[in-house]
Amino acid sequence: MSQQLVIQLARFGDLVQTKRLLLSLCAEPGSEVHLCLDESLAPLARLLYPLVHLHPVCAHGTALARLPAEEQARILLAKNVPAFRELADIPFERIYNLNFSPLNYRVAGLFEPQRVLGHVWSKGQEIVGQWARLAMRWSSMRRIGLNIADFWAWHHVSPVDSAEVNPPALGRGGGLGVVMAGRESRRSLPPKVLASLVTALLDLRGDESLTLLGSRAEHHAARQLERELPGRHARVLRNLCGATNWSGLVETVGGLDLVLTPDTGTMHLAAHLGVPVLATFLSSAWCFETGPYGQGHMVLQANLDCTPCLESQPCTSQVACLRPFGESGLLRYLSTREEGHLPDGLTAFNSDTDALGQTFAPLAGPDPQADLRVSFREFLAAHLGLAGQGRASSVLHELAERLYTERDWQAPDRESSQGRWGQTFGGF
Repeated sequence: MSQQLVIQLARFGDLVQTKRLLLSLCAEPGSEVHLCLDESLAPLARLLYPLVHLHPVCAHGTALARLPAEEQARILLAKNVPAFRELADIPFERIYNLNFSPLNYRVAGLFEPQRVLGHVWSKGQEIVGQWARLAMRWSSMRRIGLNIADFWAWHHVSPVDSAEVNPPALGRGGGLGVVMAGRESRRSLPPKVLASLVTALLDLRGDESLTLLGSRAEHHAARQLERELPGRHARVLRNLCGATNWSGLVETVGGLDLVLTPDTGTMHLAAHLGVPVLATFLSSAWCFETGPYGQGHMVLQANLDCTPCLESQPCTSQVACLRPFGESGLLRYLSTREEGHLPDGLTAFNSDTDALGQTFAPLAGPDPQADLRVSFREFLAAHLGLAGQGRASSVLHELAERLYTERDWQAPDRESSQGRWGQTFGGF
């Protein structure tokens, strides 16, 4: 039996987006898969990944934030040391460390560095594996980037087919669900803008049920949305913000016909369950990085010169990417699907999959990076051994020169020795 560990200490959406890697490990004959995650997500992980052995730790400690630093440290040690000892005693063949947080590195430090892929702790140093280093270089080209679920999955030598990760999207009869907000405020539509979109969808679809979803922090925004809606729709509204546990959220989302959402963990949960998603992506959210995984979802992507931005930096354009979502042309486009109605500054994308992973095809609006994105995916496919040496082109040569360094050419690291990475360096 081969025991393998995934260290995923990020949040709700990241846990769901680890699915392709976890499925790939579970598909290996004789494989026993373990997952180290934040304790708050363990109940959800048990629902999503019943075949995976869980090792919860206190990674975020949000409930401890108001305590003195010494008290926080004492509680964290008391909670985490037993879990660390349990992990260290298991003879894992491979450890996939997916994040670069300090705690991720410390957990990885429990194991011999040669068994760790991704982010490695060795002799007091943080070492980034070759695949992750490559991703850091292409992160400056966010408009052509790879979906993070596929980036994590390709730490595995042969991940499961991307089309098999999530079920094709199919409505379940439970009406429209609306996710009020994500963790990043600029990514979400304000209640007044959201209300017109919700009204149009309810009228267009003839839905007689409206369910609002979110945390307790979004309860006030949900009340604001309710006041903005026509009475006929407000009367059929269920405000479940802060009112569901993980099992209740899975049950509710799994019964909906459509989920209207910004880039949120609930969006990824809907895709995991095969429930159709209509996602609004603006500000720092870019669908080619974190869009809904699977086939049959739609993304309304803000597509201005300044998008995608960094949420950590102030917006200097008064959140111009929000404006197209409030224009009447968007409602006409959703009704007619005629490209001429889609407001400037938006692109409508349809989700799909290919040999590399998740991708999106434009339905309406501009996609000026489409050709470059095709070349980038060909470059990655060749790098991963999926497409021989790739077609010769000046674009692929330019990508190779930009993304490879002398270290990659001269001394491919241990990950390359697994029989895949590094084989195609000479192909460009």
